[in-house]
Amino acid sequence: MKRLLIAAAIGFTSFAAQAADIAISNKDAYAKIQNDEKNVLFIDVRDPVEIMFVGSTDAVHANVPYMLVDRTQWNAEKNIFRLYRNPDFINQVKLQLAKRGLSSDAEIITMCRSGSERGEPSAAFLRENGFPNARYVVDGFQGSALKDGTQAGLRIKNGWQNSGLPWSAKMNPEKIYRPDQK
Repeated sequence: MKRLLIAAAIGFTSFAAQAADIAISNKDAYAKIQNDEKNVLFIDVRDPVEIMFVGSTDAVHANVPYMLVDRTQWNAEKNIFRLYRNPDFINQVKLQLAKRGLSSDAEIITMCRSGSERGEPSAAFLRENGFPNARYVVDGFQGSALKDGTQAGLRIKNGWQNSGLPWSAKMNPEKIYRPDQK
């Protein structure tokens, strides 16, 4: 029984350690790109239409959407268009790794709008599918929405865009996901 408890404790510690290292700050992610670390792939996992209206950073290597918007189906409960996981996400990530001569052991950093809706789930999904070093940018590109005050609802308190890191409202056609150019 004692061995079982020790094994469980070690397993839990290992799981906790793995869960803790899945997150990375926007500044640490940017430093890796600035330092030209060779074993890193940095991808924006937002739908390209969101990037078109919100902006992005040229620090990302590519845009590979984790979730896509189906504009033909309305989700009345959430009051949004239906979102679905990109069925080709893993293959598109593999393609981006291959373009850079990287293996599945590379550090793959994902970034979405806030870090929680697509960033963390995409990194977890990658880990579940053979990419052990997948991570996500905490607070994402725009960050969290303010909860109180006259600017409640605006995403102006954290995230890549609000941290003084480089970004642009213009899309980079060489990096944006385009189904017509897979």
